[in-house]
Amino acid sequence: MNAGTLIVIAKEPIPGHVKTRLQTEFTPGEAAALARASLADTLAAVRKTPVLRYVLALDGMAGPWLPDGFSVIAQRGTGLDERLAAAFEDAYAGSPMMLIGMDTPQVTPVLLGTDWSGYDAVLGLTDDGGYWCLGLREPDRRALVGVPMSTDHTGVDQLARLELLGYRVKLLPTLRDMDTPPDAAAIAAGFPDLRMSRLHRRLQHAAHPALLFEKALDGGRVVVTGTDGLAVPALSEMDRWRAPADAVDRIALSRCEGPVLDIGCGPGRIVTALAEQGIAALGVDISAHAVRLTTDRGAAALRRAVQEPLPGEGRWGSVLLMDGNIGIGGAPDVLLRRCAELVRPNGVVLVEVDPDDGLDDSGAIVLRSANGRRSRPLPWARVGSRAIIRHGRAAGLLATEDWRADGRAFLTFRRSPAGTTAGDSWVHPPHQAQAHGLRRVW
Repeated sequence: MNAGTLIVIAKEPIPGHVKTRLQTEFTPGEAAALARASLADTLAAVRKTPVLRYVLALDGMAGPWLPDGFSVIAQRGTGLDERLAAAFEDAYAGSPMMLIGMDTPQVTPVLLGTDWSGYDAVLGLTDDGGYWCLGLREPDRRALVGVPMSTDHTGVDQLARLELLGYRVKLLPTLRDMDTPPDAAAIAAGFPDLRMSRLHRRLQHAAHPALLFEKALDGGRVVVTGTDGLAVPALSEMDRWRAPADAVDRIALSRCEGPVLDIGCGPGRIVTALAEQGIAALGVDISAHAVRLTTDRGAAALRRAVQEPLPGEGRWGSVLLMDGNIGIGGAPDVLLRRCAELVRPNGVVLVEVDPDDGLDDSGAIVLRSANGRRSRPLPWARVGSRAIIRHGRAAGLLATEDWRADGRAFLTFRRSPAGTTAGDSWVHPPHQAQAHGLRRVW
């Protein structure tokens, strides 16, 4: 005996509504795309299985991913147990039925066409404790309603319910369903020709950099490399960035004059330290998560790209580019010109540079997660003091101090007063007399 009707129970693959557990590694849109590909693989396998009827029990609206030949019924009921029972009832046409979900794209027509003569039900368990298919000769709400769903013992509980009702149950092979990023990676590796697997490979190698950056902000292991795969340790110090400002940070902040603008503030350690000292400060970052982490610390932050209009342009006492943020956009000359627009005349621009004075590398960087995802190349620059002093001069910024501490390197600039250039001779106020010329502090 084979099933006469195959039922696929599924949700419309809308971002944010499906595969939310994949969103630890993927954006909502990417997770929905993986769900859509998995559903398409499942529907294709079902359609290749010779049965009398094909039914899709759908929560949502059908889309172009639905092949011909399926009858679509709306899901009804509150909990998943009730929706499963209703799907059997609404799809019944007098012959045995087998129902599967949308999370096992590796399912095959051979499995779906299994012969279960001599049995009242068929059940296929999953690695995580659930089940990927259930077959019944006819609808029976007693077999489903009240069975705990979405637990690590749902499959065992379902089997126990069937046996309690006196059903003879044939067990099919255990499959892995796609709930988490490791699940998706394992299925993609084991079944490389699936639509889901091909999409997974593309996504693995083209993650949005912001996604992996935000993962790092939450404590995930993310490293930064060049496009050659070699690590860039100075851009991978996530633990330090999440921690409170350290001694070297505070030395840098002692050079600041308020109010202070921190470009690329990340999780807000610098803005927070300034606020604790009573210095007015604002962080800006393109990451909404970074801004949220900063404001959760009680500091002020704004989600904004540095090239967009910012509050107080031309009136900031100090502008900061810490933690290698001089590399933002891969064009440090452009970024320094922007800083010169933001800071007031004679104001401070403090830049953390690469300790290698001669480095001038505008090669892109790549973020890589512990689970194998890597970002698309991100324009960035890694630059030492010589190139930054040259770019600063062209931007109207005079380098007044070059100092090092605990393996980190910094340059302090001052914006030329209105009507002068960084190459002009101009008079500092008396309290800045020691800043004349370039002063190295080791």
